[in-house]
Amino acid sequence: MMMQNALFGGVNAAVLTPMHADLTVDLDRMAAHCRWLLANGCDHLGILGTTGEANSLGVAERIAVMEGLIGRGIPAAKLLPGTGTPAIPDTVLLSRKAQELGCRGVLVLPPFFYKSPSDDGLFAYFAAVIERLGTGLPIYLYHFPQQSAVPFSLELIARLLKAFPGVVKGAKDSSGNFDNMRAMASRFGPEGFEVYAGADDLLRDVLAAGGAGCITAAGNVASAVAAKVFAGWNTKEGETAQATLTAMRRVVASAPLIPGLKALMARHTGDAGWTRIRPPHLALPAAAAAKLYADFDACGVTLAKAA
Repeated sequence: MMMQNALFGGVNAAVLTPMHADLTVDLDRMAAHCRWLLANGCDHLGILGTTGEANSLGVAERIAVMEGLIGRGIPAAKLLPGTGTPAIPDTVLLSRKAQELGCRGVLVLPPFFYKSPSDDGLFAYFAAVIERLGTGLPIYLYHFPQQSAVPFSLELIARLLKAFPGVVKGAKDSSGNFDNMRAMASRFGPEGFEVYAGADDLLRDVLAAGGAGCITAAGNVASAVAAKVFAGWNTKEGETAQATLTAMRRVVASAPLIPGLKALMARHTGDAGWTRIRPPHLALPAAAAAKLYADFDACGVTLAKAA
């Protein structure tokens, strides 16, 4: 049964970060995109995550993104910023700034440079972050072992919940492993632990298992469909919407994810500036973009007019 009253419950896009020609962040374009997402199915916005190229941005730039979006009218309460870095002081600094700006929680990657850290080491890292913050800011764990190479075991989550009840608030699971998402929701959901699918094709299943919603890259172009799944997850309409959402996810994932999504946004907005991306990522080649557009159109979804 879907979790009720989750802090970030519902549909959350993992928001893209548009760039100027000199590859600095284009905050005006980003704020406009955020407004469009909130008007087209998103309940909240995951910023500065993998899709947002956060690990290609410096700490000062990440702070400027948070300040810039809020300064441009995006409600802080709608934002779930990614603040996880390998360095405890940087994670604390970014998390504290997010809270000072009015954000209600942060999404934290594990320290991802040193490979195969023990659960004891990961526990010590998160304990240091939480204790240095000292504010009770809700922490969401970002489980993406294919990218970070550092998973969160169920045993580690149990230890963190016992040590920091009400602070370790939930997880985004981008592993694509539904059994893991179901286990988290079943074991920790009764304690208020919010589980968010990082894969659009699993949204309905996660909700049925007691999850809280999704935080996804494809949400940049599929949030309106995801909202139909969330609203009717246990209805025939929700099942139909999930089939469409799954098809959209497969198309988006068929190309390099961030370049492909930026190409789709460039076409949707008529703004070629959307294709700018920081190395080592590269813009999608024209032939690949044309195939992506054709496959996306075959899903039968017309996006609402861009802001």
